Amino acid sequence: MSVTVDGDKSGSVPDHVRRILRGPRPEKVPALVGTACTLIGLIDVAAGVFPRFRASRMHAVAEILPGTLGPLSAALSLSAGVLLLLLAHGLKRNKRRAWRAAVVLLPLGAAAQFVWRHSLTGALLSLALLALLVRHRDQFAALPDPRSRWRALANFVLMGAGSIALGLVIVSAHPRRVIGSPSLTDRLEHVLYGLFGVEGPVDYAGNVSWTVGYSLGALGMLTALTTIYLAFRPEHPAARLTEDDETRLRALLDKHGARDSLGHFALRRDKGVVFSPSGKAAVCYRVVSGVMLASGDPIGDVEAWPGAIERFMDEAKAHSWTPAVMGCSETGGQVWTRETGLDALELGDEAVVDVADFSLSGRAMRNVRQMVKRIERNGYTTKVRRVADLTDGELARIRRAAEDWRGTDTERGFSMALGRIGDADDGDAVIATAHKDDPDHADSPYGDLKAIIHFVPWGKDGMSLELMRRDRSADPGMNELLIVASLQDAPRLGIKRVSLNFAMFRAALARGEKIGAGPVLRLWRGLLVFLSRWFQIESLYKFNAKFQPRWEPRFVIYRKSRDLPRIGFAAMQAEGFVNFTLPRPFRRRSHPPAPRPCAHIVPGQQEHEVRAA
Repeated sequence: MSVTVDGDKSGSVPDHVRRILRGPRPEKVPALVGTACTLIGLIDVAAGVFPRFRASRMHAVAEILPGTLGPLSAALSLSAGVLLLLLAHGLKRNKRRAWRAAVVLLPLGAAAQFVWRHSLTGALLSLALLALLVRHRDQFAALPDPRSRWRALANFVLMGAGSIALGLVIVSAHPRRVIGSPSLTDRLEHVLYGLFGVEGPVDYAGNVSWTVGYSLGALGMLTALTTIYLAFRPEHPAARLTEDDETRLRALLDKHGARDSLGHFALRRDKGVVFSPSGKAAVCYRVVSGVMLASGDPIGDVEAWPGAIERFMDEAKAHSWTPAVMGCSETGGQVWTRETGLDALELGDEAVVDVADFSLSGRAMRNVRQMVKRIERNGYTTKVRRVADLTDGELARIRRAAEDWRGTDTERGFSMALGRIGDADDGDAVIATAHKDDPDHADSPYGDLKAIIHFVPWGKDGMSLELMRRDRSADPGMNELLIVASLQDAPRLGIKRVSLNFAMFRAALARGEKIGAGPVLRLWRGLLVFLSRWFQIESLYKFNAKFQPRWEPRFVIYRKSRDLPRIGFAAMQAEGFVNFTLPRPFRRRSHPPAPRPCAHIVPGQQEHEVRAA
C-alpha cells in the first residue's frame, strides 16, 4: 500500500501518524528548540556537577587513565550547559544570535558528554538538536532587542549570584572524597577562591580537586566573559521620536487629532513610530521586556490605519516581539482585530465630560459643590491658562513644583502621560493652578502656588488630563477644585469636551455594587477592591464618577491569552509601577534642563500617580 502524506491518499493514514511524518510545524519549531535547549543544558550541568549522574562502566575505566582530560571535559560540559540555559529564551523568540551561539555550543556539549560522562545518548541528543537547528535555520532570523550597557551590570550580579550558588553545589557534590569536615564558611570561601582560579581550603581525594577547580574556574570565566561581552558590545538603543517624526505626527494630529483623546500622548519622545506607506497614519510604541507596546488608536486617517498596523506587525515579527496595544478605543479595537487577527479585551473606561452639560447644581454634585465652596472660603484662587500665555518665570515654578511634589521616586506614565510640561511645542496645552497666600511659607520657591493640573490638546475643541500635583501642605480637595475650575473656564478657551482619568475595570466595579449582582461578579469586585490598596482602582473610579462623565470603553489588544501576563507586566514597567532603574539619588541626569515625565496623582494620596494606571 502506498502512502502519500501530503497527497490524495493521506486519508488512510491516521492523523497522529501524519503529524509525526511531517515533523513539527515551522511556527512551533522555536518553542520546541528552546525547550530542548533547556533540557540539554540541564543535562550538561548535571553531568559536570554530580558524580553519580555521569557514572558508567566506561567512566570507571577512564578514571584510572592519566591526564586532566576528564576535569577539563567536566568544566566544558558545565560551561556549555549554563550557556545553553541562557540561550533557551532567545531561541524561543527566534533570535538569530542565540541560534549562532547554540550551533557553536551544542557540538562542544556533545564532545564533553562523550569524553567526560561517556554517554553516547547525551551526545546524540545534543547532535539531534543541532541538526534541528540547522534544518530550520530560516526560522531564526529575529533582530536584536533594544539594549543598553546596564544589562552588563545586571548580568554580573545575577551570574555572580548563580555561580556562587552552583559552586556550593559543586563543592558539596563529592561528600565521599572530601578530606576532613569543612564548614559552610570554608565551602563558601573555596567557591569564591575557585571562581578566580585559586585553590581554596577544601581538599579532596584523587582527581576530584582538579574537577572542582576546573568547574569553579569555568563558572568564574563565564561570569567575566559574558559581563565583558555585554559591556563592550554595540548598543541597540530603544527607538525615540526624531524631530522629523514629531513634525509629521503633529501634522497628522492637526488633521485627525479630534478622533482620539489619547492622540497627543503619541508625542512622548521615548516612543518609536512606524508610518503607513502613504504617510497618512502612524502607530507609536515602546518595546518593554520583548513586548512591542502601542497605546491608544493609530494616529491619522482611519483609511490609512491598516497600512500603519501592517508596518507595526512587520516590525514586531522582524524582532520577534510580542505585539500588544493598551487603551485603544472601540473603533481602534475593531480595526486592529480585523487587520491582524489579534483579540481584544475590555480594559476599563475613560471618563469624558461634555462641557455644555456640566453643572455644579443638583443633588448628584452636592459633595463636589460643597468641597469647592469650602476651599474657596479658605482663600484659594484658581487660574486656567494656555501654556503659551504663561511667563517663563511661572513655567519654571510650575516645572519645579511638578518635580518636587511627585510622591514616587520613579516617573510614572506611558499610555496617558506626555512626559513633559510647559514645552514650547505644546503651547496649546492648558495648565490650571491653585494659589493661596501663606505667611507661614512666604519664602517658598513655588510662591503662592499650591496645586497644578495639566491638560494636553484633544483636537481643536477638547483637552485630555495629563497630570495632577499638589503641595502636601495644601487643603484636601485641590484636584476637585482645579477640575471644576477647568470645566467652568473651558468655554472661554473654546473647549467643548474634557477627558479625565482612565478607570480600569470600571464596569465590573459599577455592576458589582448594584443590587442583584451575582456571586461571581461580587467576588470579582471584591478582588478589585483588594487590589485597590496598591493600584488605586476603586478610588480612581469613584473620583471620576463625581463629575458625572460619560464612559468610553478602552481595550487591550493581544495575540494569545497566554501573552496577557507578559503584556500586563510590560505595561506595568512602561507605566512605572515596576521599576528596575537606580534610585533617584544615584540616577544620572542626561538632560538636566529638560522637563521630566509626569503623571497623575490619586485624589488625597499624592504619592500615587494614576492617569496611566
